[in-house]
Amino acid sequence: MEEIHHISPAAITVDEIAGIIENNKKIALSEEAKQRVMRCREYLDKKIESSDEPIYGVTTGFGSLCNVSIDHDSLRDLQRNLVMSHACGMGEEVPDEIVKYMIFLKIQSLCYGYSGVQLSTVERLVDFFNNGIIPVVYKQGSLGASGDLAPLANMCLPLLGLGEVRYKGERISGEEINRRMGWEPVNLASKEGLALLNGTQFMSAYSVWSVVRAKRISRWADCIAAMSIDAYDGMISPFLAPVHAIRPHQGQIDTARRIFNLLQGSELIARHKEHVQDPYSFRCVPQVHGAAKDTIAYVEKVVTTEINSATDNPVVVPDDDLIISAGNFHGEPLALVNDFLAIALSEIASISNQRTYQLISGKRGLPAFLVAKPGLNSGFMIPQYAVASVVSQNKQLATPASVDSIESSLGQEDHVSMGANAATKCALVVENAYKVLAVELMNAAQALEFRRPMKSSGKIERLFGEYRKSVDFVDVDRVMYTEIAKSIDFLKTHDYLYEDCI
Repeated sequence: MEEIHHISPAAITVDEIAGIIENNKKIALSEEAKQRVMRCREYLDKKIESSDEPIYGVTTGFGSLCNVSIDHDSLRDLQRNLVMSHACGMGEEVPDEIVKYMIFLKIQSLCYGYSGVQLSTVERLVDFFNNGIIPVVYKQGSLGASGDLAPLANMCLPLLGLGEVRYKGERISGEEINRRMGWEPVNLASKEGLALLNGTQFMSAYSVWSVVRAKRISRWADCIAAMSIDAYDGMISPFLAPVHAIRPHQGQIDTARRIFNLLQGSELIARHKEHVQDPYSFRCVPQVHGAAKDTIAYVEKVVTTEINSATDNPVVVPDDDLIISAGNFHGEPLALVNDFLAIALSEIASISNQRTYQLISGKRGLPAFLVAKPGLNSGFMIPQYAVASVVSQNKQLATPASVDSIESSLGQEDHVSMGANAATKCALVVENAYKVLAVELMNAAQALEFRRPMKSSGKIERLFGEYRKSVDFVDVDRVMYTEIAKSIDFLKTHDYLYEDCI
């Protein structure tokens, strides 16, 4: 029987959401979620009927048009016009996986019962998710302040029979998907367009995706660093517990313990060393990887709070008999942590590249560029050269977006978070980090073979053995971009190995 995840107001973690998306699970609304949505909608309808007071975005225009009243007969047109006019996405298309995160997170947010939407509207989003209907959304256009207006508008156009979707390998119109599915377009009620567009689900989707992968990258970085340390004839002393007990950052302690455990039983680590110290990129792994771990943990905490929140405006609170125009859509929390995460991952990639550079430098008995047959062959000269450009790009991408702001909507929206820009560029740093670590793993495995017949630890040798099933030892020069691609794919598809190693 197919497993179904029931969306409810209960808290959910980033890993749980990733499991739903990556395993293509179906979703459904819990009874509690349905009741909350219906209760809020009923309250809003009664409030509109009984009150002469203007309600922002419900009986008024939007943004700087907040003082323009809308007559009752035009309230539905107001919401439809909002979605159409705000669908101003530009640039590259958002990957299908991220759009699925967006749909899921929008459903989750609406189900807290503070947005005033119709239950049928939420259920149509569930239908999109379960049927693999992916609206075409664009990366550019959100200021990350009044919610992710442009990308969420593009995401919601197909609900109205507009815009475009990807479905079963085809790109078709919103009108066509409704025809194929036998659906009538959603007829938005008062406030619904605003509820669909106001929210942080675009930057939240990228944030969840990035945090989940950042945790995986962090674990891989430790495993690969351990192989590099052994292949470089590194020392175990920097990973001894007393060193870290007197500077007890949790990430540092965890990293040192992990590297120490990974290298237990290694013939290489146990042998006598001629050198007194290792370069920082080996010796300071606990300090650098550890600081990144602490950053990732903090970012995950903030993102988890965000995805378990109502980020709409105005918020409808039936229990307190209130409809409040405020600022829960502002993306500042996500803007700051996406910049922070990009910096941390950039550092993981930077120190990884330095270890690669040391491995090819012809030191400690290793041949320059790890060339098995030098002269005629260049070996691993250019993989490090290529990945250095990626590391440099990361440094540029790690420049904070959150320190920027720009005025919009005739000054009504006069401070914006730029959280969407922070989130999309952080995702690029995530992808780059995989590339850099993949090249380090290529070099570490190559260097380890020059230490034979001596062996590393059982855990490292198991990782090495699995890796060699995908990427071979380089005896003579070959086309390297395909080997790099195989190494990247290995990291993305063999997560169970770092779990076994650790």
